[in-house]
Amino acid sequence: MTRNLKFWQVDSFAEEAFKGNPAVVFVLREEIPDRLMQQIAIEMNQSETAFVLLRDSQNPLLRWFTPTFEIDLCGHATLAAAHIVFTEIYPDLSRITFDTKFVGPLAVDKQGNGPEARYTMDFPSRLGEKIDVATIPACVLEGLGTTARPVEAYKARDLMIVFENDQIITDINPDFNALAKYDAFISVTAPSSDPRYDFVSRFFCADDGISEDPVTGSAHCTLTPYWGMKKNKTRMTAYQASKRGGVLDLEIVGDRILISGKAVTVIDGTLNV
Repeated sequence: MTRNLKFWQVDSFAEEAFKGNPAVVFVLREEIPDRLMQQIAIEMNQSETAFVLLRDSQNPLLRWFTPTFEIDLCGHATLAAAHIVFTEIYPDLSRITFDTKFVGPLAVDKQGNGPEARYTMDFPSRLGEKIDVATIPACVLEGLGTTARPVEAYKARDLMIVFENDQIITDINPDFNALAKYDAFISVTAPSSDPRYDFVSRFFCADDGISEDPVTGSAHCTLTPYWGMKKNKTRMTAYQASKRGGVLDLEIVGDRILISGKAVTVIDGTLNV
């Protein structure tokens, strides 16, 4: 039996097409096998493909797949999924709560309508454990290709490495073969010299099929509490300094991180499988 699965591609943390971080969103009326979801994610070849399963009398179930595995949490694909639910499925809603497999319920609020719509996601804070920079694996420092010494490092899901200034972040020219020897995602960050932003970052996922993620909402679950403590702030704006670039508005509320941004639909289509 052939399934005709509707999908959309969305640029998240962007106000115009070809900026921010692309994610594919499938909205399902019935379950499909995990193996098929993984195959679809390989076919879509984006850093994450989101699957939203609509369920009677329950929250929609949201799952995220990279081209190689199912990931525990993804910010930009959650933003993309919420954008599609609000624009294509339930246009009268201003709040949606997704159930997830790994991190419990995730709520997303919509402010405004049309091109001005803005979405705020309620995510868990994940500062992680401080580690000695001397213990950072040599393949990571070699792979980053910088002679600058890290200032600090923390390990949550991702390894977060802090540098002295944002020029170091911009100048990093990774050797992804070296970074692929490390078995976790890597986030690099520094204070911003641009007064519009509190800090900058980049995010590397060399073993994920996508070497550098353009804008990574989930990484900011670790970045935000760190910079909040350093700057004594609960509200901040961050810039992810990838080639596409992206801006994230952030707020610390207890043990939660509110991550806000816009999204633009750039493709809609049907996958026949």
